[in-house]
Amino acid sequence: MLKEFKEFAMKGNLVDIAVGFVMGAAFNKVVASFTGGIVSPLIGLIFDTDFKAMRYQLKEGTVNDAGERVGDVFLEYGTFLTNVIDFIIVAFVMFMVVKGVNKMKKKEEPAPEAPSGPSQEDLLAEIRDLLKK
Repeated sequence: MLKEFKEFAMKGNLVDIAVGFVMGAAFNKVVASFTGGIVSPLIGLIFDTDFKAMRYQLKEGTVNDAGERVGDVFLEYGTFLTNVIDFIIVAFVMFMVVKGVNKMKKKEEPAPEAPSGPSQEDLLAEIRDLLKK
């Protein structure tokens, strides 16, 4: 069973998927830092606020004995928009990678044409005629 698992784990496609998964996770961190550190502050300048802190209060909570607010409910659309921007960047880069890989692949040569000569029906008719003799 251990040998079978090793063979399964070492198949080319599974290893490729694992490498792609690790690269995707690392790329996601790069994109998140790009949007969090560069894009969000620039958009925040437009709205004169921290972009990730943009939210709408749906329900006001109460103040507990320690003087802290509890029970506030917020619609955090700034975080959502940041994640949408992350997704768009990742989707665009993946599109460009796939496009580049497809361009780098050798163009498939057209399948060779069938050899010219008698058709299958002609050969079968010839065999039938030879058998009659």
